[in-house]
Amino acid sequence: MNKTVNINLANTFFHIDEEAYTKLRRYLEAIKRSFAGTAGSEEIIMDIEARIAELFSEKMEHDRQVITQKEVDHVINIMGQPEDYMVDEDIFEDTPKTHTEKPRKGKKLYRDIDQKYISGVCAGLEHYLGVDSLWIRLAFIFLALVTSGFWILIYIILWILVPEAASTSQKLDMRGEPVNISNIERKVKEGFVDVADKVKSVDYQKVGNQVKSSSKTFFDTIADIFMFIFKIFGKFIGILMIITGAAALIGLFISMFTIGIIKSVNIPGVDFYNMVNTTGTPIWLVSLLVFFAIGIPFFFLLYLGLKILVSNLKSIGNVAKYTLFGVWLIATACLVYLGIKQSMAYAYTGTTTETRVLPINKSNDTLYISTRSAQDLDFENSMRYEGLELVFSDDGEPIIYSKNIRLDVKKATDTLTQIKIKRDADGSSFEEARARAEKIAFDYQLDKNQFIINNYLTTPKEAKMRNQEVRAELFVPVGTVVIFAENLDRHIGWSTKNNKDFYRSEIVDYHWVMGNDGILECLNCPEDPETDEQGKINISESGIDINVGDENGHVKIGENGIDIDVKDGSESVILKIDENGVQLKAKDNN
Repeated sequence: MNKTVNINLANTFFHIDEEAYTKLRRYLEAIKRSFAGTAGSEEIIMDIEARIAELFSEKMEHDRQVITQKEVDHVINIMGQPEDYMVDEDIFEDTPKTHTEKPRKGKKLYRDIDQKYISGVCAGLEHYLGVDSLWIRLAFIFLALVTSGFWILIYIILWILVPEAASTSQKLDMRGEPVNISNIERKVKEGFVDVADKVKSVDYQKVGNQVKSSSKTFFDTIADIFMFIFKIFGKFIGILMIITGAAALIGLFISMFTIGIIKSVNIPGVDFYNMVNTTGTPIWLVSLLVFFAIGIPFFFLLYLGLKILVSNLKSIGNVAKYTLFGVWLIATACLVYLGIKQSMAYAYTGTTTETRVLPINKSNDTLYISTRSAQDLDFENSMRYEGLELVFSDDGEPIIYSKNIRLDVKKATDTLTQIKIKRDADGSSFEEARARAEKIAFDYQLDKNQFIINNYLTTPKEAKMRNQEVRAELFVPVGTVVIFAENLDRHIGWSTKNNKDFYRSEIVDYHWVMGNDGILECLNCPEDPETDEQGKINISESGIDINVGDENGHVKIGENGIDIDVKDGSESVILKIDENGVQLKAKDNN
């Protein structure tokens, strides 16, 4: 059983067993002795300790994990022994005594604050992409102009999420240099810019190729190829996620900004929203809830895409993650509640009924029915929702308008002509729905035997849009002739029956009389449809008789079979198919 020791390394606490601690302490003391009397030795030691703490943290799976000799050996292998390096004080150039130096490793994205103009984003991308920062800055400016400022948001996001290269190890990581004792010493002595130029002269790629050529097998190469393709595909997915998330956030932001303008200038859109909305929730609050409920998932999609592209992207922190998640839950729950409350506004249907007797002139048993359209309403700036429209009267007041009108013609039970008008509307309770139905305005006019109804209804904007409609029933005595105007074709109801089974819009083409059975009988409909001037098709109980050509030829299909008779002045050809078989006879007049 080993004893553990708590140590503070670069302001980070670790649990380490006693043997590993002894080895680490001796290693750090050797480093301090090697740099004794060297300019900047304290900063070198601090940077080395910070790098060792970073390497330990990468190996930690939880806070109470104990560091063993295995982790210490791993750190020493990466950092190297002090005696492995000989540093020339004049030219600061490494001459390794042994060939233990690691090949160049992958770069990490940081903001280069030493060469920054604004935040160092473009300077950091220069190291990461290998492209001069001047071209990157010009590309950002160009893209910001052609995308109306979209890339400015991308730059700000990178500024927030990409960490700056503050420590020595971060600056070396930014250039892809091994963070070991030699490079840390050089960087501290020379300054980062000089070290960057000198490190380029070391042929790490050559060393790496030598190692690869001696150790890699064919299958390793195949695996590397597949890993490369997988990484490219992952980067592509990351780019798509960034574009999708950023576009959604920008669209939501613009929508919120637009709604704010609508509210401030009080254009008709707000009145329309108030008529559709049943919850009484302000439009700005609904838009804010929608922004959080939709925007937060897209933000995390954008952040995940950046994590895929930038391996060392700075985390937004658990506090921010849990806060955003909590805000999303609250916004989503509020929207669900408002949606349920909105749907409850249509839970009940209320109806009011009005019946009146029409003083029809008895000397004339013909009734002419037509419609009248609205003349004093402004439809230019109307807004439609489920068959209802927000229009404006002559004095500019908003009003709800609809053409949801149906008229059915039925048989009266006596000799009186009556009109029955049913007004329907929805509400969250039966009482509310009935009160809303009573506010529906619908009118008609009787001028002698001219019965004229409005082809529209109106209701005050305070009643809101709740499926308002009017169903009228006109009861006429038996024997009354009914003539429909053409403008009624869209307003005749399904309950208007006729003896020709015409579709309701076709009824207006003919004159009708009310029959004893309550079905309209056509007065001027054609008896039989003709195929042409000579040919006719007769359908009766006996079958189908088709007259082809002249008065003598015909094709008859009946219960006795098929009889085809074709004649002219000289001969007759008869083809008969029945239960006895097929008979063909040809003869002349004799």
